[in-house]
Amino acid sequence: MSQIENPYRTPSSDVGGPEQRRALELAGKGRRFGTYVIDWIGFFSGSLIFGVVVGLTMGEAGVEMLTRIPDMLLGVIMIMSYYVFFEGIWARTPGKFLFGTVVVNEQGGRPSIGQVFGRSLCRLIPFEAFSFLVRDRGWHDSIPKTYVVLAHSPSRPPPLQ
Repeated sequence: MSQIENPYRTPSSDVGGPEQRRALELAGKGRRFGTYVIDWIGFFSGSLIFGVVVGLTMGEAGVEMLTRIPDMLLGVIMIMSYYVFFEGIWARTPGKFLFGTVVVNEQGGRPSIGQVFGRSLCRLIPFEAFSFLVRDRGWHDSIPKTYVVLAHSPSRPPPLQ
């Protein structure tokens, strides 16, 4: 009896399947700026919540511990955590969700965790935010070889789930 005809064989499906590719329809500068503003609000809100939680759970010792960490180091840890967490899991930050954009690799697929980490590190380059004024892609896109594109291309409907 062949595998196809056997009614007792275990069912199979291609769970992994080929990686879904997106059309590389770049997000405009206005949309990118809106994303930037929302993400900074999210970053500062998250930092405030973190500080309050540390203060409430650890008391005076927690506040003392935070004051011993240099401000610059604490800021780098917080911003890296924010971007690596959101872009590592969803390839989108809260700002990207609101403005309908997503991070992709050069082939249009999901970026690797290395690319996400590289994007986050590149954000620490002085004056990196101004790299959009002279280039189509900022340094945090071009160095790790990523793009920010529209999540659902207006030329075609979103894929069925």
